[in-house]
Amino acid sequence: MKSRITFGLLLSALAVIGPARSGHESAVYPSFYPHEIEIKTVAPDAAGSLLLQAKIHAYLGNERRFSDSVADLSRVESLRSQVAIRVNPISSYAKADATACAAAHAVARKISSNNPDVILHPYPITPLHGDYLYHADLAETAKRRLLSDTEAFPTIRDLKLKAADAAAKRLLGTEKAAPESDWDVEIREINLPELVASATTVINGWLVPPAARSGWYQAYLVLHDAIDVGTKERVEADLQRIQSGDFTDPVDRINLERALVIALIGDCRHVVVGYTLKREYFNIEFSAGIENIAFDSLTGLNAAIFLRTVKLKDFPWNGWLRVGVDARPTSAWNPITGFSDRFGQLMWSAVADPALLPSPYDQAWMANRISEIQATPPR
Repeated sequence: MKSRITFGLLLSALAVIGPARSGHESAVYPSFYPHEIEIKTVAPDAAGSLLLQAKIHAYLGNERRFSDSVADLSRVESLRSQVAIRVNPISSYAKADATACAAAHAVARKISSNNPDVILHPYPITPLHGDYLYHADLAETAKRRLLSDTEAFPTIRDLKLKAADAAAKRLLGTEKAAPESDWDVEIREINLPELVASATTVINGWLVPPAARSGWYQAYLVLHDAIDVGTKERVEADLQRIQSGDFTDPVDRINLERALVIALIGDCRHVVVGYTLKREYFNIEFSAGIENIAFDSLTGLNAAIFLRTVKLKDFPWNGWLRVGVDARPTSAWNPITGFSDRFGQLMWSAVADPALLPSPYDQAWMANRISEIQATPPR
């Protein structure tokens, strides 16, 4: 009897309640990524306090040094610039290969000893480039030649040095700059991310040319203007073969890339002598900081992989990510010829959704959303 009464009450309740109808969808879908990203211009002098207060989580731009006692901050290192030197064509040191190399090596040693931030590396492809392993033997040979005490080079005295621009003046140290009309060796510091950005175009999420992130191609951008006509023809021919796919297999392609770089550095009159690192800071305090940081070895935190991996510690999912950039946007905001400055690059990384992303520690590409993974090895 009781069961009949209970069943009747349930039927009455259902009749009163009626059907449930759907309402508005959830405002925020749970996700590993921040659901809101704020990018704002922050002056370098103000970045430190904003980072420590967690008013920004990361700062992209000029290096800001902090003491090792700041426990709530961490940093990533990426390639900042390359240091190159050029022997004046009308200088007495440029008349013979031996004297040109002697002058170049002497200046390289001086730059390295006077500037602790310059890593001595007399080869245009650095360990931070994805294709460095293809050139490691050539890089080691170049460094041994530079540091060897057995080289029979003439003694170098009273070299007149000149900085190519204001950015390179710091590399002179206490050396007095030579006048514009009378110099032997010019020192130049090349901002590689800016150089590569100026030589590439992003079309539908794809970099043109595709080799823009390769060390051999960046070496071409830095050095090809100063080589002689005969060498330039050979270099351009190799470049055309590589870009058009005119090679039989990957080994043939790698040998072409090595030959191109060897031709670029065959003359001591214009060479790369070292590189510098960029340090970018972010807040790791628990629970106001961020974690799971991926970055690019060439562009640092200004990379699509950073925005797709970073996680806020204060949230199990989603959250509000705040990033500071050291310069105001200057380029057009369109996906064809715009988003070329640092601010625009980061913003486009946040809003674009290409199928492929630049691989962060390589010259290749990686899938943005899915990848083919073999769960069990074949038998």
